[in-house]
Amino acid sequence: MRVLHLDCGKEFRGGQWQVLALLQGLGAGSTLLTASDSPLMKAARDRGIDAQPLNMLSIATLSKRADLTHAHDARSHTWAATLSGCPLVVSRRVAFPVGPSFLSRWKYGRAERYLAVSEHVKRTLVEDEVPETKISVVYDGVDIPDGVSSGDSIVAVRTDDPMKGNDLLDEAARIGGFEVRYSNHLKEDLASAAVFVYITRSEGLGSAALMAMAAGVPVVASRVGGLPEIIEHNKSGILTENDPVAIAASIMTACENRVELGRNARIAVEQRFSTREMVERTREAYRKVLG
Repeated sequence: MRVLHLDCGKEFRGGQWQVLALLQGLGAGSTLLTASDSPLMKAARDRGIDAQPLNMLSIATLSKRADLTHAHDARSHTWAATLSGCPLVVSRRVAFPVGPSFLSRWKYGRAERYLAVSEHVKRTLVEDEVPETKISVVYDGVDIPDGVSSGDSIVAVRTDDPMKGNDLLDEAARIGGFEVRYSNHLKEDLASAAVFVYITRSEGLGSAALMAMAAGVPVVASRVGGLPEIIEHNKSGILTENDPVAIAASIMTACENRVELGRNARIAVEQRFSTREMVERTREAYRKVLG
């Protein structure tokens, strides 16, 4: 199966990690088009993946030789809808409504199948009149590290995204009298984490939370979007309302029960959210398109 993958991201965030993991899992037959100066381009080439610069000519030319085009973000969806010469699959990672304009509706009508990152995202697509029969739910997958984390830090992702709730977390830290370590390098910083905190106002799924769970780190997360689909409250993590007092209390609870919560979180990832599972669910969706 020859699949042309498109990703326009200029940063290396959760979506780009998933693209890289998918390409490695799919193996031969995959070609990636991405910005020539993007971190994803470098990471893909370092791993021996066929990665080439993304532009109008490369999409139009290479899609004619492929069985499928898989667009991994909103901008590449637009490009592929316009230029792809083979059936189109689109990953949908966000829970924002589909725009009401004619062009937006046209673009969303072009894809043969959508890969929603959660049931929550699937519902938003159905509400915006994307046929349910064209949607597959494919959860993010993460690798399971050999060992579990051990430390005493309360870790969160450093971000300027206003939809994230670091302002609420800062207030919770003041109330609870603890310090939050904001991370630019989550994979490395999880090694010394006692708890990972993921406060957000909107979320398709939360791959950073899955990364922490795989490392045996209990997660305190907002009860929004797709997060309740990956975290079982009081078993594999703590779900909280977006209120500083509630967040502070949830972090304290997670610290007190870190061993049991972390063990259950790791088991949940092994059973449902591994990279292997993500790759196989994606292959199943491809086969549905190709018949």
